[in-house]
Amino acid sequence: MFKKVVIANRGAVAARVVRALRELGVRSVAVYSEADAGLPYLAEADETFYIGPAEPKASYLNQDALLDVLKKSGADGLHPGYGFLSENAGFAQRVNASGARFIGPSPEWIEAMGHKTRARDLMARHGLTMAPSSGLLNGDPAAALKAAEAIGFPVLVKPAAGGGGIGMVAAHDAAELVQAIERAGSLSERSFGNAEIYLERLMLKPRHIEFQILADRYGKVRHVFERDCSIQRRHQKVIEESPAPLIPRPIVTRAGDDIVQVLGKLSYDVIGTVETLFDGGEFQFLEMNTRLQVEHAVTEEVTGIDLVIAQIRLAAGGRLDEVLPPVIAISGHAIEARIYAEDPVRFYPSPGTLKTLRFPDGEGVRVETGFAEGCKITPYYDPMIAKLIVHADDRTSAIERMIAALDATTIEGVKHNIPFVRRVVDSADFRSGHVHTGLGTEILARAAQQSV
Repeated sequence: MFKKVVIANRGAVAARVVRALRELGVRSVAVYSEADAGLPYLAEADETFYIGPAEPKASYLNQDALLDVLKKSGADGLHPGYGFLSENAGFAQRVNASGARFIGPSPEWIEAMGHKTRARDLMARHGLTMAPSSGLLNGDPAAALKAAEAIGFPVLVKPAAGGGGIGMVAAHDAAELVQAIERAGSLSERSFGNAEIYLERLMLKPRHIEFQILADRYGKVRHVFERDCSIQRRHQKVIEESPAPLIPRPIVTRAGDDIVQVLGKLSYDVIGTVETLFDGGEFQFLEMNTRLQVEHAVTEEVTGIDLVIAQIRLAAGGRLDEVLPPVIAISGHAIEARIYAEDPVRFYPSPGTLKTLRFPDGEGVRVETGFAEGCKITPYYDPMIAKLIVHADDRTSAIERMIAALDATTIEGVKHNIPFVRRVVDSADFRSGHVHTGLGTEILARAAQQSV
């Protein structure tokens, strides 16, 4: 096991990793930018290091600064969290070369799966079904249009090195395609340091289902069931749940087993999430994220498995049969809502000071946040304030518990998306389980019509 770990991230994920390390008896080293100097979890860490100005490239994306902290602290591990450098193979290699251990998959796997078009090619060769897509675009508008016409409009322009829905731009016709490519490339360069993009067919009403994968360094791979991440805004997840409603368990289990079989043959390691689109009774491989996911908490709630601790133990060399119980079963139903500082209709970020920040507690309610009253939501980072997670015996009870928890949450000083989340969760569509990636937009449109 590690003795000391640097947490190369911020906010809720950093706070979560600090607590996991404490439970494991491992010392934690938190880093912070100028903008994050007052965040409360820093006081919980065993050591803290300032890493630079607020801009991500000067701080959380500054590999040299993070490696300097690794050296000065004497840490033997680095946890990347999610986002920032968590899927940067070069950074992972530099961490490992320093004599410490990157707490995630091997750099080779990050390289293979982090680049979306190469990952799709690899998984297609091993039999996983794919949604129609292009190869990397070469900057030639005529070639891009030809690829889009071959796929069929509408298409989604996606960063090849991205994740989390960041940088994805839809194009419904040729006129929109040029602007979408330019915007997606710019967002990708700014967010991931890589402007490469590709096209994928935009399915209008699919389910977004992902499978949680854990693996050791000895060839063992298991899936820890699925999460339904269909409720989104701007192609980014906002409400997640487990298990996925209205999909027969045998179909889900078979898809998870197929993924495990492929990754086992390829000797995947540590942690990952395979993202799929479910449409017409078939799972289509979308991408694989070689990191911990924001929505991992819903899996933890229905399985009782601490995924952060499992990730750390596996990265330290633990065997899968020592980290996971022999039998894993789903118990009840869990729903997570991402609470953002943003306009609840247009979803523009709403930076400002959290004058009031109060969350509910009690049975079946869990909150993960890196903030407290008086903290500032800055324009430099993702505006997520917290994750609100509920667990209950069944989906109906979980929905009621989420509504009650949302009603008991008070946030003042910034705009927030709780009105949107509540409207979705309390809608007849969501309650019925007939969810899809366009449902959030549909519910907002209906609300706008009713208010006219």
